[in-house]
Amino acid sequence: MTFFEHGLGAEGLPAELAALRAHDLPVRGGKVTAYVYDTGRPGVHAAAAAAYLEMLEVNMLDPTAFPSIVEMERQVVGAVAELLGGGHGIFTSGGTESVMLAVKTARKPGGTIVAPVTAHPAFHKAADYLGLEVVPVPVDLKTFQVDPAAMANAIDERTCLVVVSAPSYPQGVVDPVAEVAAIAAERGVPCHVDACVGGWLLPWLRLAGAEVPPFDLSVPGVTSISCDLHKFGYAPKGASVVLFADPAMRRKAYFASAAWPGYTVINATVQSSRSAGSLGGAWATMRALGRDGYLALARACLEATVRLREGIGAIDGLRVLGEPSSSLVAFTSDTIDVFVLADEARRRGWFIQPQLSYAGIPANLHITVTGVTLSGVSAMLEVIAESAAAALERGPAVLPEGLVELIADLDLDALDDATFASLAASVGIDLTSRDQPEMAVVNKVLDALPAKVRESILVRFLSVIYS
Repeated sequence: MTFFEHGLGAEGLPAELAALRAHDLPVRGGKVTAYVYDTGRPGVHAAAAAAYLEMLEVNMLDPTAFPSIVEMERQVVGAVAELLGGGHGIFTSGGTESVMLAVKTARKPGGTIVAPVTAHPAFHKAADYLGLEVVPVPVDLKTFQVDPAAMANAIDERTCLVVVSAPSYPQGVVDPVAEVAAIAAERGVPCHVDACVGGWLLPWLRLAGAEVPPFDLSVPGVTSISCDLHKFGYAPKGASVVLFADPAMRRKAYFASAAWPGYTVINATVQSSRSAGSLGGAWATMRALGRDGYLALARACLEATVRLREGIGAIDGLRVLGEPSSSLVAFTSDTIDVFVLADEARRRGWFIQPQLSYAGIPANLHITVTGVTLSGVSAMLEVIAESAAAALERGPAVLPEGLVELIADLDLDALDDATFASLAASVGIDLTSRDQPEMAVVNKVLDALPAKVRESILVRFLSVIYS
């Protein structure tokens, strides 16, 4: 494309933006069961958006220039610390940045991160950025929790950080935090709890009557914990907190440089200049909802999750994986192609997130239950039942003969983007389309390939769609 010759004017932008978003999944209403977190309370989201806009141009680079950000961050981080056993925190742009900072404080040359195979890829990303290696530990294929003894066996003199999840995203189960943290403490290794999903959910679920095991900084041996506020804190995207038990660890997360003749550089996060919009949105969401609001949302999540688990279990051919302690539900089937089921649900206006098989865990579908889900849980179950029946009738996705072997043997780095796009088009995958596509064949191909080949394909896919 060429750059716009003339400005459109503010009055012309809404229509153009609406046209660009015509093929997006909806962010409100509960029919998209991943990526977005909806309270079902439009006024709360409107208040957060207004605060976001108010703080949009405030730069968090220099807290002495904008003291409002210091007070807002103190309140937001303080609320998280109060809920998660104390500690000293930093407001970040999301779970990946929170994880990155936690890894930064613990890293050592040639170090390793010992983590369950269900731990979020953010730890692999942090290891890639910071020159470390992840040592993956298998999980129990019935409970999907990691075995403390297996974690202990994986720790050695190179280990700089031990990781557990509360909960792990794929199946929504909480790892045995207390047992693993005790082992880490005995070995003198920091233990990070990835509670990006559950940090602002599990405490409220506990207050709502759910059984939630100990997982936060009050657990001996836990040295840091991450908590996303743009998930079950219902804040606009770009809001997370990482807490450290020791203020000295928090200081290790900071970056300062005086080796230049310009302005003073001291950063609490990976970013330097950053908008305070997300901080304002998180602060406003917390202030709008308060304790009673979050507790009511947790009760709605809990009821919806119970109904969803029971309802899915009653659908012929489907079974829920594990016993989630959170409001994340994953289900699979031995007789129905779950990728086809996901496409059938999308045809009916619902997005249910596919998850590929890995480390003995079968391919499955994932639902994140949020505050709005309860109002539509009956409709969701009807759609899942209809989609399961339709998927059974259609049969599994059929791959062109030899395609998987062909892709596995390809030198993907030797293909340019145009050739890769042509190869995809030859099997019916149009990478240039803006429509919501059927993904069963794509997911089936990815599911049949080793993880490293999957990663190479996904990188090429991203390169093509942005070219």
